[in-house]
Amino acid sequence: MAIIRPKEEYHAKTTEQMNRHLLRPDWNIRQKMALACRMLWADGHESALAGQITARGDKPGTYWMLSFGLGFDEACASNIVLVDDDLNILEGGGMVNPSNRFHLWIYRHRPQVNAIIHTHPPACSALSIIGEPLKVSHMDTSMFYEDCAYLAEWPGPPIGDEEGELIHNALGDKRAILLAHHGQLCACSTIEETAVLAMFFERTARMQLAARAVGEIKPLKPEAAREAHDYRLKPSYIGATFHYFARRVLRNSGEEVLA
Repeated sequence: MAIIRPKEEYHAKTTEQMNRHLLRPDWNIRQKMALACRMLWADGHESALAGQITARGDKPGTYWMLSFGLGFDEACASNIVLVDDDLNILEGGGMVNPSNRFHLWIYRHRPQVNAIIHTHPPACSALSIIGEPLKVSHMDTSMFYEDCAYLAEWPGPPIGDEEGELIHNALGDKRAILLAHHGQLCACSTIEETAVLAMFFERTARMQLAARAVGEIKPLKPEAAREAHDYRLKPSYIGATFHYFARRVLRNSGEEVLA
């Protein structure tokens, strides 16, 4: 006779097993940021110099950022710079991307956010052009269910405080946002979570464009979607997914770590 248990028991067992068995490499913050840049570039997120990656530093009011003038495919731990709350470089060389200023608004108002990724990938950009919010209707993209905002107004290049205030207000308490006529942004508690969501944001947009071209997009049942949202965002699951994408980057580069 089959044993039937409450689903909560299986969730608890799965979480314990993932925490015990899934790999967690000991990369530092700059190495993780470089790996995130490379995996996003490999997934088609590059748009020359457009797009940014940032993360909080150890000291309050400090942030790590990719030096401006470099593409995501050129990111290494050595060209990630540390800046203060007014984008003055504290450690490293080069120039800071002036568009990173709007990230500061999110960090100031969302203490739980420790990393931000903003890119202009093709499918997300296509949705932003036609003014269509992200529609979550598949298990693989359920991490965005009730967790993706939409900014319908394009404020222009986000290099000023006005754009920072507008974008952070539109993001609210969500992890992600689609920016009209612009691209996508993810703001999460870790580099791993932020990078994985940025990757799956573009996948969600691709699915949406492909599905709507042939038929009507059917909505998910809310209770199932919320369960899947939480499952896909388990820290160990996110960490293992990031590690998988990172292994691909390192395998293709022939490096053990992006120094």
